[in-house]
Amino acid sequence: PSMNGMLAVYRKEIATYFRSPIAYFVVAVFLVGAGYFFMYNIFLTGTATMAETFQNMGVLLLSVIPMVSMRLFSAEYGARTMELLMTLPVKLTDAVLGKFLAAWVLCGAALLLTFPIWITVNYLGDPDNGVIVAAYLGSWLMAGSFLAIGSCMSAMTRNSVIAFILTVAICFVFVASGSEIVLNAFNWAPQVLVDAVAALSFLTHFDAISKGVLDVRDILFFLVFMASWLFASAIVIEIKKAN
Repeated sequence: PSMNGMLAVYRKEIATYFRSPIAYFVVAVFLVGAGYFFMYNIFLTGTATMAETFQNMGVLLLSVIPMVSMRLFSAEYGARTMELLMTLPVKLTDAVLGKFLAAWVLCGAALLLTFPIWITVNYLGDPDNGVIVAAYLGSWLMAGSFLAIGSCMSAMTRNSVIAFILTVAICFVFVASGSEIVLNAFNWAPQVLVDAVAALSFLTHFDAISKGVLDVRDILFFLVFMASWLFASAIVIEIKKAN
């Protein structure tokens, strides 16, 4: 059954992550970055909030997600185990989803490990915990979108470094497209085009969620975005297999 195949790939991948030093390194880098922005906010404003951490979540995820995704499929190509994976009684979509879910769970674990910051904020102040929960959800959805892009890039090349560079470049485009600098560069264009560029930005949708506004359209944006890039990953693998 399809679900069994996906879970089998997921269990294999998640076990591989926690046997590898890469996973611990990625989580450590993320936690150091999150802690830095938290402490920076305390020294800058004298208040304990997670606002600075979530405002820089795009930068944090852009720093670590490509390291997680770059080996999703390129490592299989390099070890010549991709052919073996495709001969197992597992559908291609199961393999793509299983690998993606394992990486997404790892990212979720990294986010959850920032809970000491959350506890500290509650101890020192009186935050709106509902907004913080929404921001965590938005962070996880944005991480999944980065991973989906990385999955497709990893499927395209046998070289993990190339997959890393491509992932960083494309993710940066989707992060920066909603920034004020980019939007100001389109001040010559019709408002419809400017709105379209802003709507493609991760930050446009993440900022709304991180403020506690759980609009279905923002959540659907991330889910559809992930599904589209994962579908593209499967197509790329199918084409490479045929060749």
